[in-house]
Amino acid sequence: MRPLPTLRQLRYLVTVAETLHFGKAADLCFVTQSTLSAGIQELETLLGITLIERQSRRKVVLTPLGNELVERARAILADTEALVDAAQAGAHPLVGDLRLGVIPTIGPYVLPKVLSVARRSYPDLKLYLREEQTARVLDDLAAGRIDCGLIALPFETGDLMVRELWREDVVAVLPADHPLASQRTLSDADLAATELLMLEDGHCLRDHALQACALRKPKDNEAFQATSLGTLVQMVGSGLGVTLIPRTAINVEVNNDLPVVVRDLSNSRVARSLAMVWRPVNPRGRDFDLLADMIMANPPSGILLSGGKRTA
Repeated sequence: MRPLPTLRQLRYLVTVAETLHFGKAADLCFVTQSTLSAGIQELETLLGITLIERQSRRKVVLTPLGNELVERARAILADTEALVDAAQAGAHPLVGDLRLGVIPTIGPYVLPKVLSVARRSYPDLKLYLREEQTARVLDDLAAGRIDCGLIALPFETGDLMVRELWREDVVAVLPADHPLASQRTLSDADLAATELLMLEDGHCLRDHALQACALRKPKDNEAFQATSLGTLVQMVGSGLGVTLIPRTAINVEVNNDLPVVVRDLSNSRVARSLAMVWRPVNPRGRDFDLLADMIMANPPSGILLSGGKRTA
C-alpha cells in the first residue's frame, strides 16, 4: 500500500501552523517538543517536500506549499472527527462536540432560548460557539475549524449545504426627540436625509439593511460605524443619529432606560434570511437538521414565517 501521513502527523502540522511555535504546539498536542518535531520531519520525508522553514527556535514560517497543505490537513482532521461523531450519532442524535459558528447580529438574539432547550433535550451534546463575521464563519467552515454555521442571506455560500430558517426585516431606532420620531413609519427618503449610524464594513447586516431600504450611497449620510448593534443603539440614545437594526434585536437592545423610539419602515422589504450552513461532505447532516429544527421551534419575536406571519 502507498505510505500515507498519519492523523497524528497532520495534527502536529496544523497545530504548528496555528501557533507558529514548536514549544506551544507540543504543549497543545500533549507531547514533547522533540516528539512533535520528529513527527513533522517524518511527514516532510514522506511527502518529499519542506513544509516549515525553521529560521530559529522562536521563529517558524510555513512554506507556500506548507500553507496549502495545512488547509487540506484541517479538512481531513475535521472529516475524521465528524466520522466519529456520526458513528456515535447513529445510535443517539446530537451527542458529543458540535462547533457552531454564528454571526454577531444573530447570536445574542436567537441562541439564548435555543441553548436552554438544547441542554434539556440533549444533555450529551457539547455545543461550542464561535462568533465571527460571515466571511470568517465560512472560512472556518471550509477549514474544518467549525462544524456548521448560522448566517444571514443573501451571501455567497458556494457549494455549502444551505437550509433557510426564516426571514426578517429591519426597523429604525431614533432618539426620542428626533424630528422624525413623531411619524409612525419612516420612508426611504426620510432615511436618506438623516445621519445614519451603521455597523462597520464586513458585517453583512449593514449591506442587507441598506439594500432593503434602497439606500444606494450609504457613506453620503453615514455618521458613525460600530462593531455591534448594542453600541449603535447606545449612540442613538446619545442623540448622535439614527440606526437600522433587525427586528429580532429590539427586545434585547432597546430598553426603557434609553431615550429612543422604534419605527417601522413604510417601504420595508425583507432584509435577510437566516440559514444553517455546513459542508456537504460532513456526515453529521442529520444532526445539523435537528439543530435547525430546534432553532425554528424556538424563534425570537419579529421573524417572518412562511406565509408572511410574524412571530409575537
